[in-house]
Amino acid sequence: MGDLDSCFRVSDERVTVADAVKRFAGGIEAAAGIETAATAGALGRILAEDIVARLDTPPHDNSAVDGYAVYFDDLTADGETRLGVTGRIAAGHPLGREARRGEALQIFTGAPMPSGDNDPGPDTIFMVEDCKLEDGALILPAGIKRGANRRRAGEDVKAGAVVLKAGTRLRPQDIAMAASLGYAEIPVYRRLSVAVFSTGDEVREPGAPLDTGCIYDANRFAIMAMLERLGCQVRDLGIFPDDRAVIQDAVAAAAAGHDLLMTSGGVSRGEEDHVRASVEALGAVHFWNLAIKPGRPIALGYVEADGKKTPFVGLPGNPVAVMVTFLKIARPIVLLLEGAGSEEPTLFKVAAGFDYEKKPGRREWLRASLARGDNGALTANKYSEDGSGIISSMVAADGLIELDEELTCVRQGEMVDFLPFNEVMG
Repeated sequence: MGDLDSCFRVSDERVTVADAVKRFAGGIEAAAGIETAATAGALGRILAEDIVARLDTPPHDNSAVDGYAVYFDDLTADGETRLGVTGRIAAGHPLGREARRGEALQIFTGAPMPSGDNDPGPDTIFMVEDCKLEDGALILPAGIKRGANRRRAGEDVKAGAVVLKAGTRLRPQDIAMAASLGYAEIPVYRRLSVAVFSTGDEVREPGAPLDTGCIYDANRFAIMAMLERLGCQVRDLGIFPDDRAVIQDAVAAAAAGHDLLMTSGGVSRGEEDHVRASVEALGAVHFWNLAIKPGRPIALGYVEADGKKTPFVGLPGNPVAVMVTFLKIARPIVLLLEGAGSEEPTLFKVAAGFDYEKKPGRREWLRASLARGDNGALTANKYSEDGSGIISSMVAADGLIELDEELTCVRQGEMVDFLPFNEVMG
């Protein structure tokens, strides 16, 4: 792994999100080892090595339709052609002989094209619905192009081509590609093991009695759910009391057996924020003064145990800030530790359905839902309550409107960048 201390250390100056992610990408390496996974079970895994085509795909010329294969040169140029049907070719069942000039061969979708007697063989296929059988002869209409409805060997992929690059998070279409090339197993990075915990004497588990002045733990559940969607193996360490010795011992033990530690809150410089002191005692922690809203403070560092440095990510304490900073800061770090390539989510342009004033020099994310107008265009409507503790705003929203550092205002009808949750929560 790269130098975590150097990668995570920052100056007191404010840092943009783009600069932060760029710095991570240059300093973080995959934390997990490589293993072999069955292709059928590799969905969502991170590919550890390039996948190279072992053969042409398709491996042979074949028919794209159900119909009849003929020699184009046997066709009448300006009228119908009558040919006898002398053979049948189905997928997995070749003709069994060489094709001959002057004949038509019934052929089905995916069936291999036959070779000819001292020639390449039939080169054109008529769709069955365009043909007629009359008095034992096949009547073919004029106007077809040479090579119609014929798939060429290697039309999809040529043998030796790199079809999937290392660092790819495997999607269903990637699984299909690997399978089409005969890969029963593929090399992937081991799932990243992440320990997640909360701290605070006021924090309670859902389902437990809620004493006066206490709250249920939402942040830990949000973090674990988002990590699991990224394919991580998540271990829930629960809630630690506000006790420095307990927290430090637990953090040290977790670091020894995990690839990443993550928490929320408890990392500021207050007297009861023991996480910061514990991480500093075991390694190092740096506070990032990011020019964002919502999302401060964010602490990045490491815990050293058993001769290895385990990265530590401390997210803010408010639930909305936890989720937003996870998506924008923690998610890129997790993907890099998993072995994935640098992945920038796609932003979509939509019309703003509101007016908004903003401070310059700061990147902001507004929770918004989408509505389709009478003209079919999408409009983003800002959620009315935008506090960092309003979890209902995340539930109601379809995604985040991202306003860059240069913007100072948004007017209704102007185009803004929209980040759908399904771009970054899956």
